[in-house]
Amino acid sequence: MSHRLLSRLFFALLFIAASALWTGASAQFSPKMGASTGSVVTTPRVRAELIAHAPEGVGPGQPLWLGLQITHQPEWHTYWKNPGDSGLPTELTWTLPAGLTAGEIAWPVPHTIRIGTLANHGYEGQVLLPVPVQVGPDFQAPLAGNGTLDVRLRATWLVCRVECIPEEGEFALQLPVRGSTALHATAFAQSQADQPLALVGDGRGGQVRVQGERLQLTVRGLPAAARGQPLALFAETPEVLIPAAVPGKDWTQAWNGDVWTADLPLSPQRGDTPASLPLVLALDQRPADRQAPHAWRTVASVSGTWAAAPRASVSPALAAALAANQAESAPPAAPASAPLGTLLAALVGGLLGGLLLNLMPCVFPVLAIKVLGFAQHGSNRRAQRLAGAAYTAGVVLSFLALGGLLLGLRAAGEQLGWGFQLQSPAVVALLAGLFTLIGLNLAGLFEFGQFVPGRLATLQARHPVGDAFLSGVLAVAIASPCTAPFMGASLGFAVGMPAAQALAVFAALGLGMALPYLAASLVPAVVGWLPRPGPWMATFRRAMAFPMFATVVWLVWVLGQQSGIDGAGALLALLVAGSALVWSLTLRGRTRVVIASVLIAGSAWLIGAIGQNVTKPVESAAQVAADAGSAPSAPHAWQPWSADRAAALLAAGQPVFVDFTAAWCVTCQYNKRTTLVDSNVLADFADRKVALLRADWTRRDPAITAALTQLGRSGVPVYVLYAPGKAPVVLTEILSVAEVRQALATL
Repeated sequence: MSHRLLSRLFFALLFIAASALWTGASAQFSPKMGASTGSVVTTPRVRAELIAHAPEGVGPGQPLWLGLQITHQPEWHTYWKNPGDSGLPTELTWTLPAGLTAGEIAWPVPHTIRIGTLANHGYEGQVLLPVPVQVGPDFQAPLAGNGTLDVRLRATWLVCRVECIPEEGEFALQLPVRGSTALHATAFAQSQADQPLALVGDGRGGQVRVQGERLQLTVRGLPAAARGQPLALFAETPEVLIPAAVPGKDWTQAWNGDVWTADLPLSPQRGDTPASLPLVLALDQRPADRQAPHAWRTVASVSGTWAAAPRASVSPALAAALAANQAESAPPAAPASAPLGTLLAALVGGLLGGLLLNLMPCVFPVLAIKVLGFAQHGSNRRAQRLAGAAYTAGVVLSFLALGGLLLGLRAAGEQLGWGFQLQSPAVVALLAGLFTLIGLNLAGLFEFGQFVPGRLATLQARHPVGDAFLSGVLAVAIASPCTAPFMGASLGFAVGMPAAQALAVFAALGLGMALPYLAASLVPAVVGWLPRPGPWMATFRRAMAFPMFATVVWLVWVLGQQSGIDGAGALLALLVAGSALVWSLTLRGRTRVVIASVLIAGSAWLIGAIGQNVTKPVESAAQVAADAGSAPSAPHAWQPWSADRAAALLAAGQPVFVDFTAAWCVTCQYNKRTTLVDSNVLADFADRKVALLRADWTRRDPAITAALTQLGRSGVPVYVLYAPGKAPVVLTEILSVAEVRQALATL
């Protein structure tokens, strides 16, 4: 009775279905989406609520305000309309009944938030972003129903501490038409007091004169309460002034009666000279009376012009932070054809990487099964050649299918990389179930012929080519999360190439992986080294069950990193229940019917009771520690990576070593437990005061994907040493102590 053909056929169908389900599963548990409860959305970092203020009801000519009130967790912040050195402003998209028109956000005065040498403009604690709503003369109040209006809002915001997380929420509010809606009157009154007052008329306002790389600002008409006081300055137009400029050091201010002047540096990233600059001036020390005016807005006319600076003047650290923070909103650029030299290098790298992929630990179970397969053919040279060609076709076509899916999803805007399918807990659980089934079959618990008609049981004998083809599919499925030397750079080039060139690289990768078996099938001397078929093959077959079970242990551990101990425990319980069900189907007669029925009912109950734990997201221990505000105690402790954190450390003059890793990457775990814990390596890190950041890609993370793309990589592991003023140093996929210490010696 054949076991391999049917098991691999089942796997092929299951793997395709699991890959198709990945997009939906990962989107369902996207960390940026809050949990909506109508007018309130909560995330681990903020509580956002849609509120309204209509003191006289809703009608033409009557005041109506809507607003998004954001309450931040300690140390987290969101951004003003000009976020400063990095970040994104909060955006509100309204869906209102006919006759209502929402205006722009009436932004409260921000404050400056400094991270290293960077500075942002934003809000901490609690802030209300109010929006005036105009009620048109043609507005018709509802005559029936409960007399309410359906107000809907879609909001997006970027919330940051050191790391930044894009979040969004859908809000709904039932607004009464008649009667006062004054529950939040105090919040809207305070928000109005927090907005700058306009300086208009009677010579009030400002003028800006351009002098080389600096601006001379003059503002007249400020009230008596502001005169003689130090002021903070915020430009509503981004990239004109330097947000991180320090008062008294980088820019100066002075009073002459009611005239305030300032000498300001131009931003290196400024664009063309505008006709005017909207500016906000605020008291450094806000009055004790929270309702007292403390900020004023002026639109200063500009005299003179400055030379627009090229975008290349942005510092590499800041550019990386901006790119990562805005990765989700940036549209994908159309790939350009790679030069012939680059394409050839990528093809050769893919071929070598695929060849070395056979040496990766995650591929060892397939290597053993293929040895058994070649031995089964004995001296039948034709069967060996056909098996080698079919196996090669299965590997190459599987790489092309996986590469095509990856490129298609990236073209649709998904931030993905190599090994993306194992970022979904659902796919990991399905693979664990499949490998458990294959392991039980190899161990001799059952034969597939017991469950299928006899005609299907002879498929392998009648179609050995199909069996070899599906074994190639299985090999790619197991090897897909691995990255071998040469492979990372080739895949990095591939994802930025046109589809035809990129798929050629994936085909070269598959050809390299299948090359040893193709050579063995074509060269008789290689096959001659293998032992002749005999009784040893039954023992060898059962022994190969244990690498399969070891693979299941690894997959359960991977799921534990994604869904926590509850998810791993639930998966183990389901695997035990499934194994018992398979055993029951090997019984005969009435016993089989009774026991199998009980186990089917029990498995269904178990899936309903704990199945959701398998795909339930859980924050990593590093993220939990970061959210709790805990700092690593050991000098060589790893911290969670973020583009802002890396940029801030580099801007402060500190070298940074980044480990781009994932729980499902076996090579990553090998390096983590060997080279990266070596005492000499850790001592060198400490001596040179290198900050250690770990970018965990176990679950999908667009910021990490964007950072890998900038480095010319599409999968993990990737190890990068950053030093201020130097180009990043990308180390090899399989780390050695000597390589890391040599890189550190250049600091």
